[in-house]
Amino acid sequence: MKKPVVEYADCNLCLGCVAVAPSVFVCNDAGFIHVADAEPGCCYPEDAVDEAIAMCPKDCIRWEEEKSL
Repeated sequence: MKKPVVEYADCNLCLGCVAVAPSVFVCNDAGFIHVADAEPGCCYPEDAVDEAIAMCPKDCIRWEEEKSL
């Protein structure tokens, strides 16, 4: 399964990803964008994540394949 990843060092906290995909991206208490866990057996909404990736001014969001256990 693919999972979105945020490079925290590059993120400028514009919150565009949170606006586009609030079920995926959340601003946590520490002030960083956090990728929420997907529901068991579900995938992340690709269209919303792709839109967040496209509009990110710092290009700090990407897809990553999760490794199987």
